[in-house]
Amino acid sequence: MDNQWYKRYLESSHHGFLKKGKVSLLYGPRRVGKTELIKKIISNYSGRIFTGTGDNVEISELLSSQRLSQLEMAFGNYQLIFIDEAQRIPNIGHGLKLLIDSFPDITIIASGSSSFDLFNKTGEPLTGRQITRTLYPISVMELHDQFGGMDVIQKLESLLIYGSYPEVLTNLGVDDKKEYLTTIRNSYLFKDILELDNIKNPSKLTDLLRLLAYQIGHEVSINELSNNLGISKHSVERLLDLLEKTFIIKKVGGFSRNLRKEITKTSRYYFWDNGIRNALINNFNALNTRNDTGMLWENFLFMERIKTKAYKRIYSNDFFWRTYDRQEIDLIEERDGNLFAYEFKWNKPNARAPKAFINAYPDALFKVISKDNFLEFLV
Repeated sequence: MDNQWYKRYLESSHHGFLKKGKVSLLYGPRRVGKTELIKKIISNYSGRIFTGTGDNVEISELLSSQRLSQLEMAFGNYQLIFIDEAQRIPNIGHGLKLLIDSFPDITIIASGSSSFDLFNKTGEPLTGRQITRTLYPISVMELHDQFGGMDVIQKLESLLIYGSYPEVLTNLGVDDKKEYLTTIRNSYLFKDILELDNIKNPSKLTDLLRLLAYQIGHEVSINELSNNLGISKHSVERLLDLLEKTFIIKKVGGFSRNLRKEITKTSRYYFWDNGIRNALINNFNALNTRNDTGMLWENFLFMERIKTKAYKRIYSNDFFWRTYDRQEIDLIEERDGNLFAYEFKWNKPNARAPKAFINAYPDALFKVISKDNFLEFLV
């Protein structure tokens, strides 16, 4: 086992993540290293630090009590407080608000793997008092910054097949990678959903994800999913929403400004990690034996681009573009009033923009992203 630490982008100067008088919230999927990152960030912090977890009964009771005198006695002489798995504490948002309002010189960090639950519990009480960041599986940008471009190029096939969870990257053997991803699939993937929501049939979650895994780059029909799974459309939509809020999949809508024949009412879904996607369908075969390499490439590039923009705080609206006569573009970014169109091609670096798109949006920038130029797109 290689115990190498993969340097995370949020480590560098904390990128405005830690500030006195603010609650810093770190979201992200399970097993991506949120706790380790925060411990790394605060290891050089000068001042008295308290670290605890929402699983601790005493901490949970204190922070949910909203009794200022008790909070003052417990936490008043710390300069930094870190609460992991904060979403498990009832009324955590109100507890943190009381702390930060009463002790404005304290720095507070709270982390959780479930964005929907932690955000719901902190969102309104902490309005104007929080800094929010998300930690994803390790990004190409982070690998490039630490090891250089050639290292990423040499790892590319492995990234497409096994993804980029920290422990997957440090597990050198193929069998170890497969075993680890299978463990995540079986033990961690749905933990937040099952803990926090009343899911009556968890097997439907796996069935739903397997159906999505074969539809990367294609519009997803809620009716079709409902029929295949034997559950209502409302149940499908609810499960999709939960899977997105626990960082397993990402929903993308269709782009349109002025064409009747543009598709806008359906969505596409991508997986935050290629390795998880492949674990769900039990396929870790090499690229030269697969018929879904194009899907893996599109999923990889789409999500890596999202990571890069999130870390660098580049704000855009993201869409796919498709017409009813099947002209399409994989990613449309709407930034500062401008359109940037990207087509992801594993084997066709010279593809051209669809005529309907050029005619409708003559000022848009169009670029094909292939193996030749993916690094500049992601770094």
